[in-house]
Amino acid sequence: MSQLFEPTVRSNVLRVRSDELKWLSTGANGGSWHSTAAYNITVPKGWNETDLEAYAEKRRADSGFDQPGPTLLTGVEQRHAHWARLDSVEVIITAGISNPTTLPPADSNTTKPPETENRSQPGTINIITGTSRSLSAGALANLIAVVTEAKTATLTRLCGFSGTTSDAVVVGSDPTGRPTQFSGSATPVGRAVRACVREALTAALESRYETEPVPESIADATYGCATTVEATVSRVE
Repeated sequence: MSQLFEPTVRSNVLRVRSDELKWLSTGANGGSWHSTAAYNITVPKGWNETDLEAYAEKRRADSGFDQPGPTLLTGVEQRHAHWARLDSVEVIITAGISNPTTLPPADSNTTKPPETENRSQPGTINIITGTSRSLSAGALANLIAVVTEAKTATLTRLCGFSGTTSDAVVVGSDPTGRPTQFSGSATPVGRAVRACVREALTAALESRYETEPVPESIADATYGCATTVEATVSRVE
């Protein structure tokens, strides 16, 4: 199997290099990109930058990386990053859950932690995914949903959380690859993505929490958040 990604870590900056891919990112400088690299950057404790794009650009430059590209930020050190490969797909993940989230039933009687919109707390599950297939625009966008579903299913099984308050995803597709219209869970790309996310996330969490316990509940976490607000529902007529 040929290798799509060439990962390099310098000064806690992970560069995922490749041939020029079409990327779609949910990160701070997200949206659509065409570039030969994507990044995952570890921020220090007490980090409170507000100009995220300028900060990311400086960290890339200070680490000797001159290619622009979609960039994710995390409180997790890059030594915990794990890489999974299957068929046409590759996935690299860092995972920390000091700021976990849950979605309890609307009628739940459990203790309700406060809602929060603070996305700068440490933690974060960052996922960079690529495929050597040339995905349609819809299939590339759908890949974010496939990655997120696999992340949530794996995390729920491992520790009972649905995610963190600051999870982010980057997905990439090789425009010169085999044209592929769909990326759902039953397709070759979707199946491979789900397996890679499951394996890489499991390994990344085991690495991050090798010497300390995983939070057992939202209340035990440093920055827990449960969605406890309730929406109004009516029939569409």
